[in-house]
Amino acid sequence: MKKLLLTIPTLLGTEQIVANEVRHLGYDTKEVKDGSVTFEGDAEAICLANINLRAAERVMIKLAEFKATSFDELFEKTKKISWESIIEKDAAFPVKGHSIRSALHSIPDCQAIIKKAIVSRLSAHYGIERFEETGPLYPIQFALMKDVATIYIDTTGENLYKRGYRENSVLAPMRETLAYSMIDLSFWRGDRMFVDPFCGSGTLAIEAALYATNTAPGIKRRFVAETWRNHIPREMWKDIRDEARENARPNTKTEIYASDIDPEAIAIAKKNAENAGVADKIKFSVCDVAKLTPSKEKGVIICNPPYGERLLDAKQCERLYRSMGRKFAEFPAMKKFILTSNEQFEQHYGSFADKRRKVYNGMLKCYIYQYFK
Repeated sequence: MKKLLLTIPTLLGTEQIVANEVRHLGYDTKEVKDGSVTFEGDAEAICLANINLRAAERVMIKLAEFKATSFDELFEKTKKISWESIIEKDAAFPVKGHSIRSALHSIPDCQAIIKKAIVSRLSAHYGIERFEETGPLYPIQFALMKDVATIYIDTTGENLYKRGYRENSVLAPMRETLAYSMIDLSFWRGDRMFVDPFCGSGTLAIEAALYATNTAPGIKRRFVAETWRNHIPREMWKDIRDEARENARPNTKTEIYASDIDPEAIAIAKKNAENAGVADKIKFSVCDVAKLTPSKEKGVIICNPPYGERLLDAKQCERLYRSMGRKFAEFPAMKKFILTSNEQFEQHYGSFADKRRKVYNGMLKCYIYQYFK
């Protein structure tokens, strides 16, 4: 596979974290903008990115970008893409996408036009009019932004935040990609105490343990590009997974504490940690945040307390945040990183953050409140 433009969609607010991950893999980023990172890579880059990136949402091949203000224009410019060099004769190629502030605002119509253009091009090449689409999957993605259409092929399949270890979760779980992003922002590297007093289904603690042991997040799951026959050798996927296993440090000693007031949540978290292979790295307990044992050790408290959106009501959250402020003061050597959508959090917590970072947990605007002492 020749050099390609690869685009990594990200959660808003985590772009630089993903860009740093891409550079760590050995690739220079070409563009970092709201919600995405783009770099140049080949087949090996697709494998490496899918298996190793922790904060990325998926890995897509960027095929074309062009202006389109009419369906005729969208059809003709999509048809110019050399689809026959990408899509196999029996392949399935569903089309999905979105349109923002564009003349072509009907998503179903855009899907139909793009599909029709691809079929037209492939029909001329393969000499058939009907495609059964029973073979490998090539998911086509389009984005229309201010009348500029960008066409992609997805190499990932299910989002990268679906690591495969979380069989069950409590209400309102956070994405694994966002959990890792909070860990990265804290500069925790596994050498100090890590505390999550609202662990829920265990995502933050599990991501911390995976990171501390250098366990690749995608090592146990499969990706849609693995089904492609003509572009990425199966041996390449195997070799990169084998290399990731060799680079893991399963014997790393960690001091990760995860607690929750809900015994059912702790049971779920323990099972998820077992699935992830890091159950021995995390000390789980049932505990109310107000009853945490104070500590003067250096480390981090990273947590995702209830926002008042789906868990607890506003008044209950206010009381909880006040309790957190009092209790967290008993950990003077620990940095605190707290995720919430509640914009009055600091007033209830009792002190203003040293830094705030806006991120999105799914579609919900949140802030990571960062306290450095």
